[in-house]
Amino acid sequence: MKMTDIIDRIMSYEMGFMDDAETLKLFSELISNKMVWSMQGHYGRTASALINDGWIDSDGSITDKAYDNDIL
Repeated sequence: MKMTDIIDRIMSYEMGFMDDAETLKLFSELISNKMVWSMQGHYGRTASALINDGWIDSDGSITDKAYDNDIL
């Protein structure tokens, strides 16, 4: 994915335009490419919370929890 696509999605997230599925997909990508760990603190904290709560694995894979809860 191109950097401009990621930036556009981050801007949509920050403006509150993303639903839960889009948010999980964004954070999944940011975790898997490790970009999230060098971003502003909110992103790292949110990524950690999504991992700790079992929505996303530490490698960035979205877990079955998202499917089981009809988010994806």
